[in-house]
Formats: sequence, structure tokens, C-alpha cells
Amino acid sequence: MPKVSSLVPRVLASLALVTVLGSVTSAQQPPTVRIRGTIESVDGSMLTIKSRDGADVKVRVTDDVTVIGVAKSSMAEIKPNSYIGVSAMPEPDGTQKALAIHIFPEAMRGAAEGFRPWDLRAGSTMTNATVAQTVAGTDGQNIMVKYKDGEKKVVVAPETPIVAFVSGDKSELKAGAKIIIFGAIKKDDGTLEANRVGVGRDGIAPPM
Repeated sequence: MPKVSSLVPRVLASLALVTVLGSVTSAQQPPTVRIRGTIESVDGSMLTIKSRDGADVKVRVTDDVTVIGVAKSSMAEIKPNSYIGVSAMPEPDGTQKALAIHIFPEAMRGAAEGFRPWDLRAGSTMTNATVAQTVAGTDGQNIMVKYKDGEKKVVVAPETPIVAFVSGDKSELKAGAKIIIFGAIKKDDGTLEANRVGVGRDGIAPPM
């Protein structure tokens, strides 16, 4: 796993806010669109993306676009006091079954802390919180996470994807790259523009 010490805190803090707030707009902000998919082609600043639902989407990236690598990590990197984001599905017993976990570097502790709906799957949730405890369970690892308004018990199956944010480069925006754009801005003329793109490393798809 690449070291998070190479990350730029200001860039990552901005990414975190877009990650959890990308679907929220106000009267002063243009509409935003979350896009998950694979880059099919690059023509200058224009990305043609095959989205996860099969649609072809064109997104223009800004000249100063920030590229964030999404690197494979592991349960061994999640320890008490780690600050993590959990995409999950609520279970009948009140626990959260993790769909994916992303690990924040220390510089991003507290970013967009809390529990909210998410769009990875219908009915899914996102929790950004601090790990209070990790224990082995019969169906994987159990993690208790705490945030300012409460706490959640998260069940992490062995196959749950776990990633960490690392610094990236514009050269990674190429055909075949699996990406996530948390908040592409929809312009008045209907075009989409993005100043941040998350790119999966080593062929992985950003799972959040």
C-alpha cells in the first residue's frame, strides 16, 4: 500500500467533502452528478466514459484537475482510532454490512463525519467515523465505529474491498482506467465538467 504521507492534506480534504457531499446542491451551486465507470477514450480534456449502467458519458476535466489514486489496502491497516469511510447496507439487526471501506489519512480525520444515505446500491449508506474497536466475528471482522451523533457496528466480510486514497497524476486519465467522479458539475448547456477524478490503481474499480 502506498504511504499516505505523500498526500496533500488540502487536496484530500477537498476530495472527502466532495465524496460525501457531492449529491447535495443549493440554490447557489450548479447541479452535480456522481459518475462511476471506465474511461473509453481521451480527447484533450474530454473523457468519454462508459458508466456502470452502460451509458456513454462525456466529461470535460479542468486544466488543474486533481487526480486521486484509489489503492488496494487491507483489514490489517484498519486499527482502533483509524478514520474510515464505510459504504454499507443496513441489516435487520441494526448492523451495517460493509460493501466497501476507504481509509482516510490522518490529515483528513473528521472530514464529513457522520452517517447518511449513499447511492452505491439502492438503500445503501455511508458512514465516516473513527474506529473504536475491531474484533473477529463468525462472519468476518466486526468494527465498532463512532461519530459525533452516534455509533454503528459494521460487519466486514473477508471479500469486502478495502482501499486507501493516495496521490495521483493526470497521466492516469487514460483509456481503460476505472474511475469515480464524485461531483461532476452540470453546466447550463448540459455539458459535464470535473476538477477531481478518483482512479483505481492496478486495475481495481473504486468501490465506494
